[in-house]
Amino acid sequence: MNQNTREKQEKLILRVENLVVAFDTDQGSVHAVDDISFSLEQGSVLGIAGESGCGKSVTALSILRLLPKPVSRIVSGKIWFRDQNILELPIALLHKIRGKKIAMIFQEPMTALNPVHAVGRQLVEIYQLHFPGMTMVAMERSAVHMLERVGIPDPAQVMKKYPHQLSGGMRQRVMIAMALACEPDILIADEPTTALDVTVQAQILDLIRELKVSMSVILITHDLGVIAENCDHVVVMYAGRVAETADVADLFKNPLHPYTKGLLTSIPSRAKEAKTILPTIKGSVPSLLGMPKGCRFADRCPWVEEICQKVSPLERSVGYRQTAACHLV
Repeated sequence: MNQNTREKQEKLILRVENLVVAFDTDQGSVHAVDDISFSLEQGSVLGIAGESGCGKSVTALSILRLLPKPVSRIVSGKIWFRDQNILELPIALLHKIRGKKIAMIFQEPMTALNPVHAVGRQLVEIYQLHFPGMTMVAMERSAVHMLERVGIPDPAQVMKKYPHQLSGGMRQRVMIAMALACEPDILIADEPTTALDVTVQAQILDLIRELKVSMSVILITHDLGVIAENCDHVVVMYAGRVAETADVADLFKNPLHPYTKGLLTSIPSRAKEAKTILPTIKGSVPSLLGMPKGCRFADRCPWVEEICQKVSPLERSVGYRQTAACHLV
């Protein structure tokens, strides 16, 4: 192993290798995530992009082993957190990582928060679980401090409120406070700005950018504008597989996969003529029950060739830190 390779591996805090996740349905077993690999560097923000149903959230839940049981299972693969394979850890050791070392902001805070408990009780519970030696006074003081840190006004009063008494933006901030309570090494943010107005979206994203200084972040979103402004590296997923990976600047400057090109073309731009119809990607994502034999994007690709219909493309490296799973690259 040469020095550059060794230094690169030392910078990696998380590695997902050949992950396959299956769900059991009435029509049979399907692979919602099918042989994906990517890595996260220390102190960086990794974006995972793609349209709904491509496997982004399933990947995030797999990292924390929070997939719904018994309908889902991890078929194969490895998820390395530093030098530990999370998928092989006994549940007692997993509890020491989940929430404390790797935390997650879930997609919908109204369903992630317990509606029958006050916000303060839910925050204090985190300290009770991970720092049992703390006094109750210290736990409550720390909870108030976390609410202050995420920009919630009058946190002492918010501690007494229930989730339904807060706005969507406030609930999202509470979720972020809960995720940050143990100062984790990795923060997974699953669509953290969904259903929020643009002002609150900007505030949440500003907060996530600030977190980059002290931790590594995985930002899951379908919005490439969010990716461009907040991420260092990006993984583009389609139908359960990785379509392309690249540093953000390279992806926007030179997209390789036809799916990535379609996503970028469909972004509204001031440079385009006013009142013109935005370009779209024709067709729809194939059903997990009937995936095509070849490239999963072939039926929607404007440059499809015969080989695309018959042979599934392998992910190949193109240039520095950029890969694409496409026969035409």
